[in-house]
Amino acid sequence: QVQLEESGGGLVQAGGSLRLSCAASGRTFSSYVMGWFRQAPGKEREFVAGISWRGGSTYYADSVKGRFTISRDNAKNTVYLQMNSLKPEDMAVYYCAADVDNIIVVVTTTRGYDYWGQGTQVTVSS
Repeated sequence: QVQLEESGGGLVQAGGSLRLSCAASGRTFSSYVMGWFRQAPGKEREFVAGISWRGGSTYYADSVKGRFTISRDNAKNTVYLQMNSLKPEDMAVYYCAADVDNIIVVVTTTRGYDYWGQGTQVTVSS
């Protein structure tokens, strides 16, 4: 079992930055892939970024590449999503997720992840 809790969401102007955090508990944090997803109103949940167990491999959706950075601190059982140059289209509820079946391969589909946080709202004003 893995419990996940996101924080760091809020309201920001277009062009601004936010850093999301996701604290994990339960199963050994360093033993699985972590991902960030987002879901805007009326849209399906979509992959944003993923990171392998030691952080050596990262993968990003094209829409956020170059603006967002995923990282993890296994000593703190936490994964981060640094979001820069935010756009109105980035506005969504952001979820972190754990894929306990993988340590290296980053899966980009929701069904590839076993545990989910409750989500944190990111609002970008234009």
